[in-house]
Order: sequence, then C-alpha cells, then structure tokens
Amino acid sequence: MNMIACSCPPDVKPARLSRILPQLLATVTPVTGTETVPLATALGRVLAEPVTAATAIPPWDNAAMDGYAVAAADLQPACETTLPVSARIAAGHPAQAELPSGQAARIFTGAPIPARADAVVMQEHCRAGEGVVTLPAGVVAGTNIRRAGDDLARGAVALQARRRLGPVDLGLAAAAGVSRLTVRRRLRVALVSTGDELREPGHGSTPGTLHDSNRYTLLGLLQQLGCETTDLGILPDQPAIIAEALARAAQSHDALITSGGMSVGEEDHLKAALVAAGGQIDQWRLAIKPGKPVGVGTLGPALFLGLPGNPAAVAVTFLLVARPLLLRLNGADDQPWPRLRATASFHYARAPGRREYLAAILDGDSGSEARVSLSGRQGSHILSTLAAADVLVELPEDCVAVRPGDSVTVLPLLSA
Repeated sequence: MNMIACSCPPDVKPARLSRILPQLLATVTPVTGTETVPLATALGRVLAEPVTAATAIPPWDNAAMDGYAVAAADLQPACETTLPVSARIAAGHPAQAELPSGQAARIFTGAPIPARADAVVMQEHCRAGEGVVTLPAGVVAGTNIRRAGDDLARGAVALQARRRLGPVDLGLAAAAGVSRLTVRRRLRVALVSTGDELREPGHGSTPGTLHDSNRYTLLGLLQQLGCETTDLGILPDQPAIIAEALARAAQSHDALITSGGMSVGEEDHLKAALVAAGGQIDQWRLAIKPGKPVGVGTLGPALFLGLPGNPAAVAVTFLLVARPLLLRLNGADDQPWPRLRATASFHYARAPGRREYLAAILDGDSGSEARVSLSGRQGSHILSTLAAADVLVELPEDCVAVRPGDSVTVLPLLSA
C-alpha cells in the first residue's frame, strides 16, 4: 500500500477532511484473497464477483392478486360478463395448459397465468356463484399480471462486484437462484488502546485512572464491518513496548487501529513508537471537531489508523475516516455518508475553522421538514450524548452560529 508521503511536523496546519480523504482513498490497494460462502453467512461481506440471475425473476407470468384469470377479449367492454369457472390455480402448482375460450380460472397470488389469459380481476371486484363468476366492465389486458423477468431477466447482473452485501441483497441473490457467493476475505485488524490511566472495565479503578471504553466502541464498530479483530488490550505509555506490539501485529494484520497518544503532549508516544517500528504517518491532524489528532499511515504492509483518545471523538473519527478507508481496503465501492437537511431547534455558537459534528436527535413526526435538536452537552469526552443521538449535525468550517429555524445538514449515525 502506497500512502501520501507527509512529514507532518507538529505545527502543520490541520487538513480539511473533504480534501484529504479522497486522496487517501485513492492510494489504498484492496486486500487480495476470496472465499465462497453460503448465502446465509454473507451479510456484510464484499462481493468479489458479480452475481448473475440463474433464473428470471419472476420465472413465469404470475398473478399479482387473488381473483380470476380471464382473457380480456372474452368480456363485454361496457357491462358485466358472467363466465363459467373451469379451473382453480394455486401458487406452487402448474397452470392448466390453456384457458378455454369464454371461461375464467380461479387464481391466487403468485400462481402461474395459464396460456391465453391476459388479465387477473381482483376477487373484491367479482361476484362468485355456483360454478360461475360475474366480472366487471372495463377489464384491460395486462391487469394484475407480473410478467416473467419483470424484476430481472435470466442471466442479468443482479449484484455488482465490490458491493457490500445488505439484507435485501441476500434476498435478491436467493430470488435469482444463487445459494453461494464469492466474497473478499475478511479484513484482519489489530486493535490497541494506549495510556497509563486506562483500566479494564470490571477490574476497579484508582484515583487518576478510568475504564477503557474506546476499545469496546471500536470492537463493536469493527464487528459490524465484518472484520476479524485481534484485541491487543491496553499498552502503557512506553514507546518501546508500543513499537514492539505494533511491529509484531503488522506482520499478520491488514490494519492496525489505536486510540489515544496521537496528540502533541509529552506523554503522547504513539507517533514516535510507530516510526521506531519502521512505520510512517502520512496524514496527521484533521480540521474536524471532535477528533483533530487523527493519524493515517503505514507499518509494513498494514494500514495504520491512529484515533483520538476521547470517547466521543474516537467514534466520530472512526465513522468519518476509518470506516471508508477500511471498506476500500476490503475492496468495497465507496459508500458516501447520506446527508439530509433539517431545521435546527437549538442555538449553538462556535469558533470557525474546523468542520464540527454535533450529536443530535432528529424529529420527523411534525409532517413538515424534520427538526433536529441536540441530544445533550457536546464534548469529545462525553459519550452519553453520542449514545443518545441518532444523527450528527455537520457544521461547515466557516459557520459561527446556529439559531433555531436555520437549515442544517444532518448525517444519520451509521451502524458500520
């Protein structure tokens, strides 16, 4: 993987994410290696080969409604017509060879249309009698019939390669008669937290220490991305120990993700440890809030992603930076974050210069344009506000204030 070379001195001006992310994505080479998996286990995987329909969808003309199959030519155009009912056709059973002239067939949703029939009249519009049915005037050929191949023709591409598979994609593949899919192998990601102040949840804490929440946030996000994650635990603020752990992990992983230690303080050792291990930082410091100290680089063949130490910042920067890079590394097409417009129900003043993301709640029940309100106090260290949110409000770099009634951009919070 060839990344953008950048020495990134401590006083480097933070880069705009909208400028640097496309450049970083363009330099990421997807991992090689594929496997063929059962359809039932393919959710979230990235297709390595296109999926073509083994059969047309639907495979034959079929009824869209419960009712009566008829030939429109057998009916009176301006008045009701009564016809004998010659057959009963249920889904899963073959149709009679041909609908006899001047007759109707009782038919159910999904059942095949018999030859010569060209319309299905809803049962609610008919009056059934003993062996006959009375049909309304004005029946048009083609009514309530799903034509063979109306969704996909046999041999058509149902799903393109590089697509990350969602639940509906699996349904489409099944409908196309496909039971196994060739997908990219899962990414192997090593995850580590750094900091002498960190303790494992459930192991107690002492003054000056706190429980490591970042690793569990990241483990969940990586699990949703379908990655095979190695949890390296908490490493102390000792560059030699960090460098050794990263160098060892880089030999067998596609990506290394750390949290903490990416700032410029005397106890922030991660960048030095990465360089000591033989790696490099290719981009550092982004003009975003929360999350300015974000490192992107390489260590051997592995992608390195150094995320901030604050809990809300680590989640936001993962979604903004790490997620698209990991998807590209896994061979997936870009999946731009959906951006919607909503009316602000809050006031928020800020200093310009960085693109800021506010944890918020979208209220779309008013029937007009959706309104958005903040989900609590904002801060890179406040995880509860982010947990309560369902969207992020995106404020551009030049914004100095948001007032009630302003139109703002919102990003639905993604499950990776």
